Amino acid sequence: MTERRVLRTEVLLLLGVSLGASGVYAVVNIVARLIATRPLAQQTATLNASRAPQPWLDLTLQLLDILFGVVPALLAVYLLARDPGEPPAELGLDRRRPGFDLTTGAGLAALIGIPGLAFYVLARRLGINAEVIPAALPSAWWAVPVLVLAAAQNAVLEEIVVVGYLVTRLRQLGLRVWSTIAASAVLRGSYHLYQGIGGFLGNAAMGVVFGLFCLRTRRVLPLVVAHAILDIVSFVGYALFKDRLGRLR
Repeated sequence: MTERRVLRTEVLLLLGVSLGASGVYAVVNIVARLIATRPLAQQTATLNASRAPQPWLDLTLQLLDILFGVVPALLAVYLLARDPGEPPAELGLDRRRPGFDLTTGAGLAALIGIPGLAFYVLARRLGINAEVIPAALPSAWWAVPVLVLAAAQNAVLEEIVVVGYLVTRLRQLGLRVWSTIAASAVLRGSYHLYQGIGGFLGNAAMGVVFGLFCLRTRRVLPLVVAHAILDIVSFVGYALFKDRLGRLR
């Protein structure tokens, strides 16, 4: 088996057990939403839902979801580590530039978050997006810590697999820069299709920005920081202020 074929098979298998599979399910989900009797704008998409009526069992299942959800990212790093050199360092997964990673990540979060919120409101008004419920956990002491951990898990999984790993492998396979960026962005948008067409477009645009940043700086940690900030603000903010948000709606 040639090296290129090995890499193609590796990419397909990794995506098949992680975000590629999520993208396929999301495509089926959006078809179901579009043929439903209720319009898309009147539907909801719930993130971080309760897993069980018993609090201790719910907490256990939430933590297991987070634990196993990060495994594909660890597998991606492991696969890249077989290449010559030091892939973790080349991807920017080291601690050599903590100040740059944190400040740039915060800046990226602001760059993406503010226009992203405006685009979500526009998509809702255009009827191309369901209402997103970022958190639906019970009022328990562990709800906020679990939401923070879930945000961190999402950030690690998506940025390492969809940007760090996939961009590296596609470039090794000979794809041009814009083809690589487009593939990464479309994948990111695909597994957000459960939210609606707006979810796909908004996240694909985010994927273009993040992909270009990774190619330019070769650092993934700022993207992890930015993604974590966006999700923490969304998840925890909604959980703490959902009553006020309900009154505003």
